[in-house]
Amino acid sequence: MASKSSSYYKRNKSAATKKKKYDREYRKREKGSLASGAKKKRLKKADAERWAERKKRGIAGKDGKSGTKGTDISHKKGGGVTTESRSANRSRNGKNGKSTKK
Repeated sequence: MASKSSSYYKRNKSAATKKKKYDREYRKREKGSLASGAKKKRLKKADAERWAERKKRGIAGKDGKSGTKGTDISHKKGGGVTTESRSANRSRNGKNGKSTKK
């Protein structure tokens, strides 16, 4: 049996066309699966650094240390990192979704 979304797109060709156009544009963006070259290397390196910091502080994994559930690593303006509540860290987005570091 087909999924709800695939059934919907089979019935609505204009919606399918619109989605395909969006998907193509998404793949070209920085976090898209087709980001390549130096940009992709930079993103992978940054992800690895964040994960290493979480492991070092003992908050990596599904729940991390007891009492740290909902804790995130937040980047500071000077380039360092600090721990912060997940909701506060992820809600801090400036104009046009650009991060405003703590």
